[in-house]
Amino acid sequence: MSKNKNTYQQARQGDVLLIRVNEIPSGKATTSRIRLANGEVTGHHHSIFDQGAVGFADDETALAEYIDVSTSVDLVHQEHGAITVPPGKYRSVVQSEYTPKEIKRVAD
Repeated sequence: MSKNKNTYQQARQGDVLLIRVNEIPSGKATTSRIRLANGEVTGHHHSIFDQGAVGFADDETALAEYIDVSTSVDLVHQEHGAITVPPGKYRSVVQSEYTPKEIKRVAD
């Protein structure tokens, strides 16, 4: 995580970047689980299983676009070490790659 004025502002785990935000946009649904990205081949995923966070997206079954962390939680992935995410509100951004034909999510 990078620090700015003694406050964590970002966290990265593989191709997932969490960016601290002041608010979660209104109109987002609470997700049934907190999964930020899925692997395309092996079924691995970037997820939070701890009770100290809530995910938000366009609908309850979608990947979480935002998370609200009330107590420190672990972001886990089967191929990366877990990272601890401190309390705060975050937007999840999955890295994309550019080719002359299209912009697409990075294959994890």
